[in-house]
Amino acid sequence: MSNAPRFLPAEDGVDPALVPYRQLYTGSKIPAIGLGTFGSDKYSPPEVAAAVKEALRVGYRHIDCAAVYGNEHLIGPVLSEAIAQGLPREELWITSKLWNDKHAEADVIPAFEKSLRELQLDYLDLYLIHWPFPNHHAPGVDVNSRDPHAVPYIHENFMQTWRQLETLVDRGLVRHIGTSNMTVPKLKLLLRDARIKPAVNEMELHPHFQQTELFDFVQANGLVPIGYSPIGSPSRPERDRTADDTVDVDDPVIVRIAERLGLHPAVVCIKWAIQRGQVPIPFSVKRSQFLGTLRAIVGEPLTAADMQAIAGIDKNCRLIKGQVFLWEGAKDWEDLWDLDGEIAR
Repeated sequence: MSNAPRFLPAEDGVDPALVPYRQLYTGSKIPAIGLGTFGSDKYSPPEVAAAVKEALRVGYRHIDCAAVYGNEHLIGPVLSEAIAQGLPREELWITSKLWNDKHAEADVIPAFEKSLRELQLDYLDLYLIHWPFPNHHAPGVDVNSRDPHAVPYIHENFMQTWRQLETLVDRGLVRHIGTSNMTVPKLKLLLRDARIKPAVNEMELHPHFQQTELFDFVQANGLVPIGYSPIGSPSRPERDRTADDTVDVDDPVIVRIAERLGLHPAVVCIKWAIQRGQVPIPFSVKRSQFLGTLRAIVGEPLTAADMQAIAGIDKNCRLIKGQVFLWEGAKDWEDLWDLDGEIAR
């Protein structure tokens, strides 16, 4: 009999089989909540890796990673250990993302392989192009920092990057590919030209920023919307904060529902997200928070009246504006988001 340690779910955790899921156009099922791993400038890579380890024990099976977060090399050993101890790899959903400085054709596959090595896996469930621009910035830069080589969206270049992701699917190294921070006009071009269409679009989604037009377009075209900053990104970098930002968890409608249900307002935001049809990616290193969220989403749903009330508090308040990705000649951060329905040049 082997004395090797076994993967032991937490006694107070949630059965992963109870967690809702979304079905992708391939037929695969993605858990309808994931744990984010962007520690921002507040949490260290070891803290994030420790949170992933405990999140697996309490019932999370969907972990949202990215090369630029700088912690995949520490998350990998956590995943590898859990699998070695008996957690089935097929129960996990692991996502990573291609960073902006690796869009060149020759750089895509090596960048992916580095993430795969660091995550200590044989394949990824999902690989995203993190931003549709090859515009890079150094970590921790000021909001006014600009990449001198930054360019607007160039569809032909994006498709060269996308073809490399399609090759990764062909090779069996990734099961699904997708986009992040896209807009309707950009997605229209990709859907027209892709051989393997995106399975998801990851985008900022929370009650004060519901992105109804983009959300509806994504769903209508058979993609699953994945929502980052689902509670309004309280840990986002200082450079992304502006005086006009609103706070979802302080909204009277959210607070009123939370008080009635005996929940934290942040959990109400996440329950709303799941019932709306998106896959929220909350981030927390605090066990009480990520376990409490998981318990709440398998509990009593929000009422139709709750959902209608939250639909009415959209303030079109984008928190992650992306100013550091602007190119010379761009008017302001709104040029990144094609608000008039045309791709800004």
